[in-house]
Amino acid sequence: MASTANPTRADFEALLNEQLGGAGEEGFEGRVVKGTVTAIENGMAVIDVGLKSEGRVALKEFARGEGEGADHGLTVGSEVEVFVDRVENSDGEAMLSRDRARREAAWDKLESEFGEGKRVDGRIFGRVKGGFTVDLDGAVAFLPGSQVDIRPVRDVGPLMDMPQPFQILKMDRRRGNIVVSRRAVLEETRAEQRSELIDKLTEGQIMDGVVKNITDYGAFVDLGGIDGLLHVTDMSYKRVNHPSEVINIGDTVKVQIVRINPDTQRISLGMKQLESDPWDGVAAKYPVGMKMKGTVTNITEYGAFVEIEPGIEGLVHVSEMSWTKKNVHPGKIVSTSQEVDVVVLEVDSDKRRISLGLKQAQGNPWADFADKHPVGSVVEGEVKNATEFGLFIGLPGDVDGMVHMSDIAWGISGEDALALHRKGEEVKAIVLDVDVEKERISLGMKQLEKGAPTAGGTASAGSLKKNDIVTVTVLEVRDGGLEVQVGDDGATGFIKRSDLGRDRDEQRPDRFQVGSKLDAMVIGFDRSKKPNFSVKARQISEEKQAVEQYGSSDSGASLGDILGEALKKQAE
Repeated sequence: MASTANPTRADFEALLNEQLGGAGEEGFEGRVVKGTVTAIENGMAVIDVGLKSEGRVALKEFARGEGEGADHGLTVGSEVEVFVDRVENSDGEAMLSRDRARREAAWDKLESEFGEGKRVDGRIFGRVKGGFTVDLDGAVAFLPGSQVDIRPVRDVGPLMDMPQPFQILKMDRRRGNIVVSRRAVLEETRAEQRSELIDKLTEGQIMDGVVKNITDYGAFVDLGGIDGLLHVTDMSYKRVNHPSEVINIGDTVKVQIVRINPDTQRISLGMKQLESDPWDGVAAKYPVGMKMKGTVTNITEYGAFVEIEPGIEGLVHVSEMSWTKKNVHPGKIVSTSQEVDVVVLEVDSDKRRISLGLKQAQGNPWADFADKHPVGSVVEGEVKNATEFGLFIGLPGDVDGMVHMSDIAWGISGEDALALHRKGEEVKAIVLDVDVEKERISLGMKQLEKGAPTAGGTASAGSLKKNDIVTVTVLEVRDGGLEVQVGDDGATGFIKRSDLGRDRDEQRPDRFQVGSKLDAMVIGFDRSKKPNFSVKARQISEEKQAVEQYGSSDSGASLGDILGEALKKQAE
């Protein structure tokens, strides 16, 4: 086929040799070369690239649009770039491709732009599994679904076949893989716009915004192209459990810019900052000791928060919740939304803290008990608990009193006395002592027995005085001394081993028998008013009296004579 163009075959051969470095026809395959259109016939363009034979390329590969009537823009003599697949096929023609040439050229350009980090233009033209295909001026790239937009896009239709910028994320020419992102371009553009908007904002600025989204910790507010976070703690001075209690999506709200972070470009917003601070002057408004009503807003392991006015909450620590209920979860004492009486214990305006007391708003049950049941009163209650050292008795006013093991019964050991009683038993006892500050009530049960210190008799504890000398009967012999009783129905007490006599031989309890009688001196009383006796003290006292009564500087009588005379008169 003869060429009708002006350039000669020799000219093309020279040009190709220049392009290929004189490699000859065998170096043509797999390269993009320039050629001239020599004819247009039957929907094909005949192109001479300087080889032995010309090649044919479908006109649709040159089309500038879509469809049957797309314009290819070629005329005889047009110079084009084509890709040489083979120098000669079975028909003796060169196998050429305009699409391959365009793709190769596109790859060269894309590799250069990818290396420089530039954006590239393309069109989304198809859907594939996991994303979309994008035409980058001849090269086909993959657009993952997650990289289409900043937020998930339900309808991609409006984006199809629309020229738009993309960012190349990954390229592999050998495998023909290109991965692009539209989202990266949007984020970069958005960041640029955000920076411009942030430059126009200042901390403390008040402006209107629209609530775009609500979370558990706050709400995002659109300030006109840039979002700010309105944290739940900055919505109101009063407690807000969830942002939806205050605002809704779509609401227009007036906010103040609390803080702008220049590094992260995050904007913190506030609504309560536009209100008057209820904590101003709170110390003068709520002095320590003031009693008031409040509402329980929140319950924790360590106490309960009580709102005493909108925006002002105080903490009732678990230790200040009840006089009698110790180590109990606050939720078992109060409930949310319950109205309670509280007393101000402490105010710290700087830390915005108020300590409140729940039990202080009620009467102290120990003080109330002491007023109603003075020492010596007889009370009745249920045995709540038995320990190794005594019994705890439930008393009026929801308080407990303790009967020490030594005050349970006369004449037996504390351990044996404890064994006489069981939990749940109703018992009577006498009040021995009430310590309101330490919240302790001491009780005695044996004091109500016959012969007890508070009982009547020939020699009750009430009638006994220190230094009295009385005759006692041995009730029990112990290693440490004797348990004795005055008369037959009088007060019972104890004589220690060391008080049984002046001489060591006399200080043996085993020389006495139950029922034996002896004279002893009252030397004191224990905390339950039980008398303590001493034979030794009686002996010393009698000796002293004898000396004072019979002793004389000129009588010439010896100490033995004096004592003998004293004992003789005592016997008469």
